[in-house]
Amino acid sequence: MWQNLWQLILITFLPFLELRASIPYGILILNMPWFEVYLICIVINFLLAPIVYYFLYWFVDILVKIPAIEKFYDKIVIRTQRRIHDKVEKYGEWGLALFIGVPLPGSGVYTGALAAFLLGVNPRKFMISALVGVFIAGTAVLLVTITGVESLQFLLKKV
Repeated sequence: MWQNLWQLILITFLPFLELRASIPYGILILNMPWFEVYLICIVINFLLAPIVYYFLYWFVDILVKIPAIEKFYDKIVIRTQRRIHDKVEKYGEWGLALFIGVPLPGSGVYTGALAAFLLGVNPRKFMISALVGVFIAGTAVLLVTITGVESLQFLLKKV
């Protein structure tokens, strides 16, 4: 039991995999009950959000003490944040939630946190986006895992 739990946690913590890999792994390989796997992976993936988000602030705070990096950061990131501030305030939270929720490699909490940081999304809005996005991704992956990929064949055009 504990070994299975640790495997799910470690896979969920892997960038570019997250719960997109841990849910199928837990259900199909570890033969764990789907509800247990779903709940564990959702909680672990969401807990990852504040860790990554605040790590980015800490890391960048250290880096901008280097004059060349500070100049680059001010020129690119700060200027871009000011330019797109209105759009981020209007659509950022829900757009970010959808980005995190798309169950494809390259989207998820890690890249969502990086996007939120670079776009200047405040922590509260990011946490809401992460929660909604993780729920969307987890549910989509769970449904595909339980019903099988074959159940989605009706979406594809046969040639």
